[in-house]
Amino acid sequence: MRDETTTYVIGVDLGGTRLRTALADREGAIVRQNSVPTRAEEGRDAVIARIVAEVRLILDPFPPSALRAIAVAVPAPVEPREGLVFHPPNLPGWGEVPLKAILERELAVPVALGNDANLAALAEHRFGLGKGMSHVVYLTVSTGIGGGVIDRDELLLGTRGGAAEIGHMTIDINGPRCACGNHGCLEAMASGTAIAREARRRLDGGAASTLAAGERATGAEPLTAEEVVRAAELGDALAHQVVEWAGYNLGVGLTNALHLYDPQVIVVGGGVSNAWDLLYPAIVRAVRERAMASYAQRAVIVRSDLGDSVVLLGAIALALREAS
Repeated sequence: MRDETTTYVIGVDLGGTRLRTALADREGAIVRQNSVPTRAEEGRDAVIARIVAEVRLILDPFPPSALRAIAVAVPAPVEPREGLVFHPPNLPGWGEVPLKAILERELAVPVALGNDANLAALAEHRFGLGKGMSHVVYLTVSTGIGGGVIDRDELLLGTRGGAAEIGHMTIDINGPRCACGNHGCLEAMASGTAIAREARRRLDGGAASTLAAGERATGAEPLTAEEVVRAAELGDALAHQVVEWAGYNLGVGLTNALHLYDPQVIVVGGGVSNAWDLLYPAIVRAVRERAMASYAQRAVIVRSDLGDSVVLLGAIALALREAS
């Protein structure tokens, strides 16, 4: 028999490709979850309607009164207090959207919004390797690099929710151009995109590698970071050097994070962290060479164990806060 007094929250991970929802109990345990294509090409109104439909579906067969709060993780700058989403790069046609107000009107329940990397930090704090710690830094390293900071058990948001853009700190003023328009950002020096670009640059310069085969020899077929990592794992010298280069650059960025935030732990996630065994020695070397001794001696840098559910879990953590 269903307990009619049980209450729930819903977490939503709004990605450019997939829309994931999860119903969780008051302890954060997931009861039900679902994933559907976002179909971002259909436009803002269609995607928002899909969020509403998925929330209603995941709540069924529980009564609407059982739902206490919803939180949505968005891959874009977010003003969490006003509930505004600003120009998501993977959601064409969105512009500046009052998503909180729209969803609250449609669903008649409190809604909270958060940037996806920020909420991943919240997930690590509540469910992951930062559990029980008051000061946590999270870094996601994939196509780009994002970050989130927990300071005294609270998300560090800044004036309008834009704090802790760790991926866009400059680590080389003469470095390659970043997608944000700056030069030498951590994202441009250590992301999956950076790994593939650097490998291509070295191949074009004539370096020998198993990656220089077929159409890749002329650049007709683009390289991926996954291919570079795989080649490094198989002993390719160029690929190993590129991954080590990215790991050292990542260590420079993490050294800055140590100095800025003085965390108890730095947790690294995202697809590029799958190459942790290759990245970690270079990360440690950079921290030992560059961090002030008192920081380097107590630095704890670990790979996330929450996998690709980290953002969804972060949305659940935010919804639980909203419901409390």
